[in-house]
Amino acid sequence: MTITPATELTYPSWSALRWLFLFRLLMVIGLVLAFSPTVTDPALARSNTPLAWNVLVIYALLVLLSGLSLSLRRPSRLSQVQLAIFLDILAYTALMHTAGGVTSGLGMLLAVAVAAGALMLEGRLSLLFAALASLAVISEQLYSALLSSSRSISFTQAGLLGLLFFTVALLAHVLYRRVRFAEALAARRQVDLDDLSQLNEFIIQNMGTGILVADSSRRLRLINAAALQLLGMRSAKPGAAITELARELGHWLDAELHATNPRDGRVLIGQREVRVTLKRLGQAGATGVVIYLRDGREADYEAQQIKLASLGTLTASIAHNIRNPLSAISHASQLLGEAPAVSAEDQHLLAIIQRNSARIEETVRSVLQLSRSNQIEPQRLDLTAWALAFAEEFREQHGLDITQLQVISAAHLLEIETDPRHLHQIVANLCENALIHGHPPDRTACIRLRLGRRRRTPSGIYLEVQDNGSGIDPQIIGDIFNPFFTTQTQGTGLGLYIARELAESNGLRLVYTTARPQGSRFVLTFG
Repeated sequence: MTITPATELTYPSWSALRWLFLFRLLMVIGLVLAFSPTVTDPALARSNTPLAWNVLVIYALLVLLSGLSLSLRRPSRLSQVQLAIFLDILAYTALMHTAGGVTSGLGMLLAVAVAAGALMLEGRLSLLFAALASLAVISEQLYSALLSSSRSISFTQAGLLGLLFFTVALLAHVLYRRVRFAEALAARRQVDLDDLSQLNEFIIQNMGTGILVADSSRRLRLINAAALQLLGMRSAKPGAAITELARELGHWLDAELHATNPRDGRVLIGQREVRVTLKRLGQAGATGVVIYLRDGREADYEAQQIKLASLGTLTASIAHNIRNPLSAISHASQLLGEAPAVSAEDQHLLAIIQRNSARIEETVRSVLQLSRSNQIEPQRLDLTAWALAFAEEFREQHGLDITQLQVISAAHLLEIETDPRHLHQIVANLCENALIHGHPPDRTACIRLRLGRRRRTPSGIYLEVQDNGSGIDPQIIGDIFNPFFTTQTQGTGLGLYIARELAESNGLRLVYTTARPQGSRFVLTFG
């Protein structure tokens, strides 16, 4: 909204000129009725009706002509107001003369014209109209004094009318200034409100949390960009039903609106899990509802960061209170084992101490590695090139040939953005797990790293680690990612847990599926 410059405030708007024309037209109609031959008003009984009708005809034609000039917007606004007030003063003075002079009471019409001019124009022009009206009344009295008897002549009334004209002009001028000040203040307030509205809209549209506002009929009233993205839409038509945006969201809303205390929920929209929070507007949602939408992965990521921060504090305590005493125990057992007087039975007990000390040391080291996973340094990688380099390094470290660890890529260029250290640890844990558990007893392990792109996920890029074993018992599938869960007496049970935690901290998704015709398959999805 633009504020009118101060120099423009002295000129009336075209809308004000239309109201002035309507007022003058009504005055013409009223005067025609007042000077009708059937009038019984004593004040107009002595009027010169033929002369009054001639004045009214001319005045009416001039008023209609001003309406034509108003539609053409020529001449300027200031000139049209000045001409209109001047014509009104002349016409009202002539009618007052035909009705018997100032004693007829029609001099009040001049006060009305002066007030109209003062309200339309500020400054000296309002006093000019008052001066012209006063001169017109005095001139009419002088003219009447020269042509007729003194019964209808009253210079005292003429002077009082002139004083009234100036008073009306001054009061109207004060009122005009107050109205203009109020208009300017309202314009400034409107600008502030518009700016605040735009700021609020900007904030809402750029919030990471999706916001959706619906009325009592569950029709859309507001939706921001984050909500559109979570719903998988580019735009939404105002007034659309919630079920038209997402049927799953509409079903959840139907269930929660009838609940006494609506709870937060999770809705699967497409392949994306969305967390939903409902806030009612008005009593029992009579006015409408506000629905907050959050990406389930982002919420899980934030929870993961809080968990890792707590884990970092815990592992610092573990390093101080467990690792140092454990090192002392392990070192003491080694020194005791070197003593010549130790019996075979004591050597067996010392071996148990050293073996279990090493196991605890491995557990502490794994937990410490997990605590450092909150320091993420993402980089853009070509997944295919990275997988080939990883496979070559892993074969060299574990003495494998190319048939035991194969890389199968369905695309040449698969660009991802993640922490390469964490990705290396995730895939290494999965491959080591496949080496230990993922092959038949009478055969060597055969691990396949399969890369590709699917359309069901936002980026579509995935990495699979598949072995040729007998698979995982369905009864324990739900526990394989739990910490310290293992089916081997020598394992720590942290490999898969650490792999999933690292994946979630980088915004990745790690799941287990059964491979066909046999084996296990862990799928790491990017994006």
